[in-house]
Amino acid sequence: MTADAIQNASPVAVETAPPRESYSRLFLRFLRFGALAWGGPVAQIAMLRQELVDEERWVSSERFNRVLAVYQVLPGPEAHELCVYFGMQARGHIGGLLAGLGFMLPGFVLMLLLSWFYMTYGIQSALFAGAFYGMQAVVGALIVRAVHRIGGHALHDRPLWGIAILGFSAQFVGVNFVVTLALAGVIYGLVKHQRMRLAAVLGTIALIGIVLWGLTALNTPNAVSVTASANASEAASIGSLFGSGLRAGLLTFGGAYTVIPYLQHDAVITGGWMSNAQFLDGLALSGILPAPLVIFGTFVGYLGGGLAGAVAVTLGIFLPAFAFTLLGHNLMERLIANTALHSFLDGVTAGVVGLIAATTLGLLRVAITDWPALVIFTIGLVILFRWKSKLNVPIVVIGAAAAGLLVSGI
Repeated sequence: MTADAIQNASPVAVETAPPRESYSRLFLRFLRFGALAWGGPVAQIAMLRQELVDEERWVSSERFNRVLAVYQVLPGPEAHELCVYFGMQARGHIGGLLAGLGFMLPGFVLMLLLSWFYMTYGIQSALFAGAFYGMQAVVGALIVRAVHRIGGHALHDRPLWGIAILGFSAQFVGVNFVVTLALAGVIYGLVKHQRMRLAAVLGTIALIGIVLWGLTALNTPNAVSVTASANASEAASIGSLFGSGLRAGLLTFGGAYTVIPYLQHDAVITGGWMSNAQFLDGLALSGILPAPLVIFGTFVGYLGGGLAGAVAVTLGIFLPAFAFTLLGHNLMERLIANTALHSFLDGVTAGVVGLIAATTLGLLRVAITDWPALVIFTIGLVILFRWKSKLNVPIVVIGAAAAGLLVSGI
């Protein structure tokens, strides 16, 4: 997503002070925004801009674009961060907190209810098994489209493509993503500072390390499966669930879909409290809700620790989005003006593209198990690429559920 995608071509509006609304009225205004947050971040940001910038002129169009640019570089859902920003402009830090809570609350409550329903009825019911069969296949299409979109914006030169390939390879053989992303940022920072030889040496060392790591993993295949089995029998602690959400919230560069490899790594690979099939179900459910996509973290947390786990993961994911705005918006604006940081973040984003691509392969193996699933995936992918509508995601997910029911003979 780019700022150009939601910029308005109308004449520049005169900036006025935001209305000093009561706390309750401010909360209800952003609660309404949250209940209408269909269509992903572009549609959500356009909705905020139309009412608060174009119609009510809380800030000027130029300032809105600059603020949005800041949040596009920072991790976290941009639409939610903008709500916190506008609430803070109206009523200070309390206003920012209320606006952010109002915007996320409808999606959180709906996802919480769906998570309970899924665990209570969905797994045992043939009806829901058929629906999720189709939804899992089309979620694979959603992730493929996300990789294409994010990669199209992020991979704008050959070094970034190379970093993405390194990230893909590292994720494929199981290298810790924190190491991968740190190296990605450093390598591209060296490239942008014309330290090409040093960047090439570091990249070569990283590639050799990935190959050796992969060979080690091939020679000890049972160790991985034993660890996963042992973890699967243990309940996830609330602290570990919060930590998973916080890591995801701090590393969501380039769009909400970048949270997928982090939560999938913690929940499926190392934590073992859910399967890849269940993870896909959570993504599918989030696609039919009026909320930022990262709200599927509520589902992940619920399967790991019930209500407390859902709250812990959700709090961890959204905490950075609150903190960056409430505590450090002005500082962030100054930091992002630093070109060295830009280069590092560009490298991190390229690494994330590789992580998502590798994770996608694993999820597709679970989602596409036969020819009907492949057909649903293919049709969904074509529709998502060709049909430009803010409601295309929920409609495609619901349509895939109906197709799954037909295939299952229900």
